[in-house]
Amino acid sequence: MTYTGDVQVGGPADVRELPALTISKLAVGPFDNNAYLVRCNDTGDGALIDAAADADRLLALIGDRPISKIITTHQHGDHWQALEQVAAATGATVIAHALDAAALPVPVDLEVEHGDRITVGAVTLEVIHLRGHTPGSIALHHPGHLFTGDSLFPGGVGNTNKDPERFAQLFTDVSERLFDRLPDETWVYPGHGKDTTLGAERPSLPQWRERGW
Repeated sequence: MTYTGDVQVGGPADVRELPALTISKLAVGPFDNNAYLVRCNDTGDGALIDAAADADRLLALIGDRPISKIITTHQHGDHWQALEQVAAATGATVIAHALDAAALPVPVDLEVEHGDRITVGAVTLEVIHLRGHTPGSIALHHPGHLFTGDSLFPGGVGNTNKDPERFAQLFTDVSERLFDRLPDETWVYPGHGKDTTLGAERPSLPQWRERGW
């Protein structure tokens, strides 16, 4: 079946098979968050991006194949409600940006910075720091595929609480670190809702800048 990224809380994961890795997207309640399981096709190693909620469903998604890492995209509580349970059940290394690590409910084993690389088996995810939604928000990039947390969605950048300085910072980071260096066909997997591509969103950048959110 063709991957669409359209998932519903309580429904099945949508699975995308790529040459190097397999991506499974699952929607969890109560805030309609997206959690992503990525697995290296060569080694079977896995990483969970945002243990947002519903630990039982996340552990069922992981199944009996181990994961080595849990990556939290930012400090907001709706993205880590299941982190403690999933970390305890899997023994996976807990990863977050240094500026958001202290807000998580469990100790962070590995603090990452902009430009760092996270390995999942033979696959590498590049850490892209996107300041503004939170101080330590990150995106994760595998060529052609971008997990953006709450920093980029279809239709705009993440919430900056109407703070013009935070919006300017996030808009600048998203523009320079994503749109200026990654191709239009790059698929965007956000922290909530439907997926998009950089090409679909690029024409709207002037409008986003003008409206200030």
